[in-house]
Amino acid sequence: MPYLFTSESVSEGHPDKIADQISDALIDNFLAFDPESKVACETLVTTGQVVLAGEVKSRAYLDVQEIARDVIRKIGYIKSEYMFEANSCGILSAIHEQSSDINQGVDKKKREDQGAGDQGMMFGYATSETEDFMPLALDLAHKILIELAAMRRENKEIKYLRPDAKSQVTLEYDDNNKPIRIDTIVVSTQHDDFGTEEKMQEKIKKDIVNILIPRVKAKYKKYAHLFNGKIKYHINPTGKFVIGGPHGDTGVTGRKIIVDTYGGKGAHGGGAFSGKDPSKVDRSAAYATRHIAKNLVAAGVADEILVQVSYAIGVAQPTSINVKTFGTAKVDLSDGEISRKVEELFDMRPYFIEKRLKLRNPIYSETAAYGHMGRKPETITKEFTSPEGKVKKVKVELFTWEKLDMVKEVKKAFGLK
Repeated sequence: MPYLFTSESVSEGHPDKIADQISDALIDNFLAFDPESKVACETLVTTGQVVLAGEVKSRAYLDVQEIARDVIRKIGYIKSEYMFEANSCGILSAIHEQSSDINQGVDKKKREDQGAGDQGMMFGYATSETEDFMPLALDLAHKILIELAAMRRENKEIKYLRPDAKSQVTLEYDDNNKPIRIDTIVVSTQHDDFGTEEKMQEKIKKDIVNILIPRVKAKYKKYAHLFNGKIKYHINPTGKFVIGGPHGDTGVTGRKIIVDTYGGKGAHGGGAFSGKDPSKVDRSAAYATRHIAKNLVAAGVADEILVQVSYAIGVAQPTSINVKTFGTAKVDLSDGEISRKVEELFDMRPYFIEKRLKLRNPIYSETAAYGHMGRKPETITKEFTSPEGKVKKVKVELFTWEKLDMVKEVKKAFGLK
């Protein structure tokens, strides 16, 4: 029987995402100047105020205030009328040294014996639904906001946009779990105060439907047929969204974990990513399980795969690895047998995850908005400046967990051509 499924996304100017981006900018700066840094950094943003808190073990010293201001500036909070502005907001740092009790469970004499930074379970998911092996509803929700942010920066076709925004996409699926149409699109975007409430809402809805959506549709040629005149649109459904960002809502690191992953498809272990160095398996193992799931689907093992891994704090070897194929397996093996082959192919000890995916590099700022999964792997050079003015350039690979670099090995292991 056909059914509806919904996913949402939030923009880089959403309060929770501002917090995520500040936390990950701190991670990147610590790793740039000391790759062995251990960091867990949380950020809170509210009207005119940023609070930084967390635990750090590092040889690097940072100007955390300037790093935070630079993130806020790049997002676009540069006007006093937003009630949260890069140059004038107050920034309080309560970052202190990491607990030695935790650190002794992570750092070991042999690096390969490095223990997990915490207990817990992590999930990775992939589906053949889209070219980047992500759920379509979430992919669309992200793309809507990426285009909206691009139009805000262009300031040509739509000139009243402010940084805060949210989107939501509802798809209808057929009996074969294939998307057949877009049922509903929701977009709420912060905007300047430029008229009566009725006129503002009318203008914004017209621009979103007639300017933004066609730009998104043009990038989805495979699914262009899903966009039709029957889509239900809810654009700024409250009628007005002038007060937004941290002035409208307090933001905290790690509150958008479903937006960050699979939009409600698959599963989530509950641990956030941003603000954590890769010794925290909440982050590194979630990336590693995505890498596994994506390569398995790309190799043709199944059309849909969910990988779970779990750890005990201070212990290197996972306590479990489990693979689910939801009845879509293309190999004559049970899910349990597939799980055992995965254990043989992928070393899931924390040190080997860090090494395989090159996670001790400053690669995390780029993950902090529009999803950690389904992104394009690329090599770039990033530049960091120390408090003393020393500039350091670092060449890094972004989104290594999205690389299809294990497809051949998977095909060989499963006897696929």
